[in-house]
Amino acid sequence: MADSSLLPKGKFSIDLDSSDEIEAVTNDVNKLSTSDATKGHTTVIEHEVEVRLADLQADPNSPLYSAKSFDDLGLHENLLKGVYEMKFTKPSKIQERALPLLLANPPRNMIGQSQSGTGKTAAFVLTMLSRVDYDIMAPQALCLAPSRELARQIMEVVLMMGKYTPVKAMYAIKDSLAKGDKIDAHVVIGTPGTVVDMVRKRALDPTKVKLLVLDEADNMLDQQGLGDQTLKVKNVMPKNCQFVLFSATFPENVQKFTNRFAPEANEIRLKASELTVEGIKQFYMDCKNSNHKAEVLSELYSLMTVGQSIIFVRRRDTAEKISQQMTKEGHAIVFLHGQMDGAGRDRVMDDFRKGDIKVLITTNVIARGIDIQQVNLVINYDIPVDGNGRPDPETYLHRIGRTGRFGRTGASVNFVHDDQSFDQMEAIQNALGCDIIKVPTDDWEEAHKILKKALK
Repeated sequence: MADSSLLPKGKFSIDLDSSDEIEAVTNDVNKLSTSDATKGHTTVIEHEVEVRLADLQADPNSPLYSAKSFDDLGLHENLLKGVYEMKFTKPSKIQERALPLLLANPPRNMIGQSQSGTGKTAAFVLTMLSRVDYDIMAPQALCLAPSRELARQIMEVVLMMGKYTPVKAMYAIKDSLAKGDKIDAHVVIGTPGTVVDMVRKRALDPTKVKLLVLDEADNMLDQQGLGDQTLKVKNVMPKNCQFVLFSATFPENVQKFTNRFAPEANEIRLKASELTVEGIKQFYMDCKNSNHKAEVLSELYSLMTVGQSIIFVRRRDTAEKISQQMTKEGHAIVFLHGQMDGAGRDRVMDDFRKGDIKVLITTNVIARGIDIQQVNLVINYDIPVDGNGRPDPETYLHRIGRTGRFGRTGASVNFVHDDQSFDQMEAIQNALGCDIIKVPTDDWEEAHKILKKALK
């Protein structure tokens, strides 16, 4: 942990390069008190956290490995001030068990399984800010996220939590650094490909990095491109670097890899059966064919604008096509996908967060980790499948988890249009042990009645 004497006692403004990239991004999730968060709808928050210590001689139930108050963690008063200003009243379940382990010295690796909305972002940001020596103007804590959107959301937490410390934080995302400039910030939030590129161009010096965090780690280690890039980042880290991996799900094919990535790690895990999102009412609509899906979507539009909605599609050309079609019909709708330029993506997400945009069509680029409080409806226009075309329960779970945040009302609607899509949805239903209820597409009065009731 950084020497607390290095933290001044006065109020400091954060020196954040590219700060104009964050324009009025709402911070609802971080302003929720933990007591509010723990009244949520997922069994993840309500269940006890399972801890497995790398030191097999140690007792995971020891009071040493649990913190009932942020005051128990030995944090500097300026960092505590930021925590409490975010309206966290006490550590959440995951924070209670993770923070003493994350902050212990000597540092030890951690693998944590915890859904969005349980406080994991605050846990690893607090760790990053605690590890930094503010007298050294060099990257010391690096967090990798799978998307630009999630990187920007994490930076919001750094900004708020580090408000009263002299931390300098910078992005390592596409177009965030002018040609010839170098990163001299304590904390860096980025995406794997851009970080690799910056290290190669010597714009980012990794030699003083003490902590590397992977958020949505399963996604980054499982995807071919991201996995290769993430490993390249890991391989340039100093030998004594602490590795922290967080995700809502760790599929079997990723678990062995995580153990090699973060050897001798403490583990905090939740059983897969505890990861189902209970408070989100799940429905499906049986469409006649792929063209009928667009008609059904248009019919649902009046419901979608009650709050905010996200429509997930498999391909970016589908996102563009639907957006164009619905715009022609007079519907206010926008699309977002990974091939858009960074400024365009930022503008769309900022407008959506502010509520200026009510309906967003997107690929899986924001399926993970994004917290937007007003979203009350998720539509799976295409049932999620993995790279081999098999039903993908993990992505489904992440997608529908974008709604019903912290106990708010939420619903998801799946569109099926043939035997294959129905079988894919059924396989996901069986894998997660959830009930997906049919809503008629031939009786719109009844359909609206069912869905309106779910969204109350």
